[in-house]
Amino acid sequence: MTARPPDPSETTVLARLWYDGWQDAHAAILPAELAQARTLESFAERMIAALADVRVIGPRGAPLGFAMLKGDELYQFYVAAEARGAGTAAALMTDAEARLSERGVETAWLACAIGNARAARFYEKCGWYLARTMISRLDTADGPFDLEVWRYEKRLARR
Repeated sequence: MTARPPDPSETTVLARLWYDGWQDAHAAILPAELAQARTLESFAERMIAALADVRVIGPRGAPLGFAMLKGDELYQFYVAAEARGAGTAAALMTDAEARLSERGVETAWLACAIGNARAARFYEKCGWYLARTMISRLDTADGPFDLEVWRYEKRLARR
């Protein structure tokens, strides 16, 4: 499996993958007011705005996962439920770490919702470590939303 840049025609499919993944991983563990703000339309708008910083894995027209970078952060990381356990996430993570390293990032970080044990186990398996909790300021249509999250970090190999 090889990660690739997304085709702009995949934006709708990627927004759906993101929305479904967010619902699966976060809806039950995060505040209801944040869940209400995370509509399919909000994910579509955010995907369009960040498409240049996204890499996907899977066939054209039917991506199975994506990673979105923002500076030195692995900002978003989602894999479709049907692709979990098949090496898709590991391949996507390897690509994301390589892209961060190519940017000159020495210590990358990501935010993980407190209570998202499945994601936390995966990050730790990939060599990320829980550095601390932090307040993440999330953008919503109703304005900023502050959420305490786990901050994972990883020192990257130089490229």
